[in-house]
Amino acid sequence: MATVFLGIGTNIGNKKKNITDATIIIGSVMGEIRALSSLYETEPWGYESPNTFLNAVIQIETEIEPQKCLDIAKAIEREMGRVHTKEGYEDRIIDIDILFYDDTIYHSGNLTIPHPLIEKRDFVLRPMAEIAPDFRHPISGKTMKNLLHELNKKLEKDLDI
Repeated sequence: MATVFLGIGTNIGNKKKNITDATIIIGSVMGEIRALSSLYETEPWGYESPNTFLNAVIQIETEIEPQKCLDIAKAIEREMGRVHTKEGYEDRIIDIDILFYDDTIYHSGNLTIPHPLIEKRDFVLRPMAEIAPDFRHPISGKTMKNLLHELNKKLEKDLDI
């Protein structure tokens, strides 16, 4: 069994219901749910939108291999109504990202684990630090709570606080 952390985000429609529905589906087809973070409201990252996001991280135990996990995540997104209308970031009913798959380092044409932007994303690190504060990033070796602390320090410096 592998321990997998998934990032879930939504910024259109009934956001709480979108997160709940995605979590239920993930639990029924991907693996046993071990933890679900609180919901975090955040500003869009990487693009402009008037719609704020709700984000969470879910921890599951699964026997499904990484590439198949991605295929299932994308199928759930489609089933819930996600449509890609352009290249890059855009508003979405649901987004499911594989953040970590045990301590695996994995690269394929359409999947990189750990997710390459984790250390830059507060909306990933806060829920990760909530449910798995001592989980170590397999590349940097740093815990989630340490990565969150470092990001907060960087953001404070950038804002000159």
